[in-house]
Amino acid sequence: MNGERTLMSKSSSLPLVISPLFPSPDARFLLQNGSLFCEDIDLSTLAAEYGTPLYVYSAGTILDHYKRLDAALGEIDHEVAYAVKANSNLSVLRLLATHGAGFDIVSGGELFRVIKAGGDPAHCTFAGVGKTRDEIIYALEKGIYSFNVESEEELRYLNEVAGELGMIAPAAVRVNPNVDAKTHKYISTGKSENKFGVDFGAILDLYERASKELKNIKLRGLQMHIGSQLTSISPFIEAVEKVIPLVTELKQRHGIEFWSIGGGIGIVYQESLASGAIDWWQNQPEDERPLTIERYGKELVPRLKDLGLKILLEPGRYVVGNAGVLLTKCLYEKKSSAKTFKIVDAGMNDLIRPALYEGHHEIVPLVEPKSRERFKVDVVGPICESGDFFCQDRELPDFQPGDHVALMSAGAYGFVMASNYNSRPLPAEILVEGATATVVRKRQTLEDLVEGEL
Repeated sequence: MNGERTLMSKSSSLPLVISPLFPSPDARFLLQNGSLFCEDIDLSTLAAEYGTPLYVYSAGTILDHYKRLDAALGEIDHEVAYAVKANSNLSVLRLLATHGAGFDIVSGGELFRVIKAGGDPAHCTFAGVGKTRDEIIYALEKGIYSFNVESEEELRYLNEVAGELGMIAPAAVRVNPNVDAKTHKYISTGKSENKFGVDFGAILDLYERASKELKNIKLRGLQMHIGSQLTSISPFIEAVEKVIPLVTELKQRHGIEFWSIGGGIGIVYQESLASGAIDWWQNQPEDERPLTIERYGKELVPRLKDLGLKILLEPGRYVVGNAGVLLTKCLYEKKSSAKTFKIVDAGMNDLIRPALYEGHHEIVPLVEPKSRERFKVDVVGPICESGDFFCQDRELPDFQPGDHVALMSAGAYGFVMASNYNSRPLPAEILVEGATATVVRKRQTLEDLVEGEL
């Protein structure tokens, strides 16, 4: 089975299949003697010591995914520029920086974080449609590698600000290839109706005008990104093949040195796809299997290697998504005539993905229940919103008030999108490395909630 290892928990007849083919579930989150572990640490001990809600990250998983992606592009000149927006904790950034990652940033605050964590601004690209004057000045002064520009108006403003400072701003225009990534509409970015990038047909003329008129701009490359959580190779191939003639012409006419092909590589969120179905998966046509990083490299590297350009990749979710879990405690069980609710102490303010765009997270008790029976329930939080749920009508093991569960695959777009809605303090964050657990963000206190207010 291509190196998969099947592990049996001592209290369960169901295997956990740990496969190198999938970025989830990672072998560093598994059941041992009926308890859920992160690397060498029982998650129940962390919940007891640090309280809940609590984010826990596996350093080993983060590095494994980063290194696999780096290796998949090993035949070509490339840089893996981690998308900071996925998880911007300083310890996560430091971990990646020390292993050679570059960074894709979308704000001055993210650049500050990267520098604070020991990252090199010269390996940062600055994306986003609404960069402010202060952010542009800060990034110029720190010497970032490139601004990924989203419109002609922004490019002209960048030229103006750089001119006032007597500097040259390195830039790449983001092309919108009008490719349907077939992902959720809130995370699709590569179609002509999205707010991102410049229309494909307008790029050549824009580079011509910019090279003649904008004396404080150095057109260093071209950038694209078609969307997030893509689990098929087809949109990536379509976008790359469509843009190759354009990037070739830009290299000939304007001497660009890099092409950023964006990020968007999806992960497996659902247990049914990642475990217990390997035999089925092996027998499916390759085009119908969940995307693996090995196939991503196999398909794209041959198409990119003869361009003579540095290729930038901007993964976020792939690196950290399955490297994190959110631990929460069941407070109450409420039964109505229509439903059974499991009310937990984490809410949509802690993890908004299910409420925002129907994101799926497996829910796993930290200690396996004695009964194998499953019940259809809604798992909901304490927020005063009907949208505050983590699942609806899902069959789950019968965990009870006082029990802890893990919301899996919460390492990306989890804490970074958390808020103080309902005046709830932000949770703590823990980074696990083997048998060592380090608090990498303290839990907010009630006093923290009002700090800075008058």
